[in-house]
Amino acid sequence: MPTLDTATEAVQAQTPVDGEPCVLIKLGEVVLKGKNRELFERRLADNVRAATRGIARVDVIRRHGVFIVRTKDATVEKIDALAERISDVMGIVWAHRAWRVGKDVESVERAALELMAGRTGSFAVRTKRRDKRFPLTSTELDRQVGGKINDVYGLPVKLKGPDHTVSIEIDRDEAFVFSGGLPGQGGLPVGMSGRGLVLMSGGIDSPVAAYRMMRRGLRVDYLHFSGMPFTGPESIYKAYALVRELDKFQGGSRLFVVPFGKAQQQIKSSGADKLAVIAQRRLMLKTGEVLAHRLGGGTLITGDALGQVSSQTLTNITALDDAVELPILRPLIGMDKIEIMDQARRIRTLSISELPDEDCCTLLAPRRAETRAKIDDLRQIEKRLDVAELADQLAESVQEHRPVYGDS
Repeated sequence: MPTLDTATEAVQAQTPVDGEPCVLIKLGEVVLKGKNRELFERRLADNVRAATRGIARVDVIRRHGVFIVRTKDATVEKIDALAERISDVMGIVWAHRAWRVGKDVESVERAALELMAGRTGSFAVRTKRRDKRFPLTSTELDRQVGGKINDVYGLPVKLKGPDHTVSIEIDRDEAFVFSGGLPGQGGLPVGMSGRGLVLMSGGIDSPVAAYRMMRRGLRVDYLHFSGMPFTGPESIYKAYALVRELDKFQGGSRLFVVPFGKAQQQIKSSGADKLAVIAQRRLMLKTGEVLAHRLGGGTLITGDALGQVSSQTLTNITALDDAVELPILRPLIGMDKIEIMDQARRIRTLSISELPDEDCCTLLAPRRAETRAKIDDLRQIEKRLDVAELADQLAESVQEHRPVYGDS
């Protein structure tokens, strides 16, 4: 059996790979869009170009069910960086770092040997032919390339559960050879489902709600209510950091911050008592609705989960819906806290959300909150406060920030 040294020498004796590194993108739900598929693919291609702008200028070539991302002067390191960035783009299920080579057996063999250099353990070769005119069947090419790898490296073939899989895809004009890949986010391209406004606290839930709606093709802006002037700026820093992390999924994110402390003080002074929490949340929604209209948003998004806290009973959620005419989307409504935390951990927002800060929702809040708020009682409180005018004033006071993913 060849040693690693002799195997390396054997590869070096081969003709170098005659091709270029690229990223091969696999699409998911987009391919099911029928007559509208081209619109989704165009938006996805635009999103890929925008996401990779800071790394390299790329060409996105659309094929049936896959995209090929190429760039001039491509290096393996640059392709690695592109694949990593592309895996965060909504609408993609896999980003493979691949060799794009000539559509002939010798070129495919050289690329496969390059991929397996220095590896140990078992392997398998899997071929997919999008161009059925290729002279070898998928099984025949598997055997040919697998035999070559076995001859050079002496690695055992294992068809079920191999340590490494060499994937070969025969396309119209070229072949692609790769091993492994980065799982993508799935879902739909951001921007295909309109625009919404996320009520962004510094907690665990709202960032996950934002992620889930971006995954459904919604482009989102963010609205954060700070307890200032009665609290420090810590919650703003957290919201900024959360939006910056979430920006990798859509780019161009905007965070709007409202100083909410004085409005909360007015609610407490109005005699709201146990209804204060629901009253202030209705005011947040009303402010969000005013801002959403100005931004062209068609919905509000919250991190509510049914029964998670006292303000999220079915009765109270109904009372919140009554506050605005815009639809309120609650993508976490049926999830428990463990599920939400698991997703927050995966999208890398959990550690930010767990940082300490002063939450405006607990500022001036009563010891006990009403779990069965009556809409008529809330409307009476809002009438005393002239809430419509107050919401307009709060929306006018917003400060806009543009957190960019990757900025330090």
